[in-house]
Amino acid sequence: MARAYGGISPEQRRAQRRARLLRAGLALFTGTGFAATRISELCREAGVSTRTFYEEFASKEELLRELHDLINATAFAEVRSTLAALETEDLVSRVTTLLDVFVRTVTADPRAPRLNYVEAVGVNAEIERQHVRWVSTWAEFIESEALRAAAAGTAPRRSYRLTAIALVGAITGLLREWQAHEPPLAADEIAAEIREFVLAAITRPQRASQTT
Repeated sequence: MARAYGGISPEQRRAQRRARLLRAGLALFTGTGFAATRISELCREAGVSTRTFYEEFASKEELLRELHDLINATAFAEVRSTLAALETEDLVSRVTTLLDVFVRTVTADPRAPRLNYVEAVGVNAEIERQHVRWVSTWAEFIESEALRAAAAGTAPRRSYRLTAIALVGAITGLLREWQAHEPPLAADEIAAEIREFVLAAITRPQRASQTT
């Protein structure tokens, strides 16, 4: 059994090295760019050996995929926990809270939107599949909020599946613009814009051809 060194167990040391590699990946993939970043540079930034890198990740693509997943998972957990504690059925309050928490979490580090919506796009099939899974997860969450509003009588009773998918795409586009804009746009401005079109999309009148 490996012994603790300096009061830190082998498991803790490994977790620390992995965390340093994740921080290095976020810095270099959004600074140098994913394609231009070499594994040797990641190791130098993280202060680990190449051997240590390959003990944690099979490739830099795997490191990118974990970062992409972590950014989405962190935002999703924040949104879900906040809405679970929100004791109101009011659509405007719930959507405002959902989007404020989401935008605040994703833009807390400006590098996160760049990694998710620029550097991780089109890298390989595995990351694309993960992206599709997260689009589906976020769309299902928005759809559930819309159906909740419909049940409460504050939105039309109809299918919201396509609306939710379209909203995820629009939100992604705005966040891509936010991270690239010079001078930087205010995150509150982005959140307000997203809120307005989400509410408009959910509450728009039902078309005669739509069914519940």
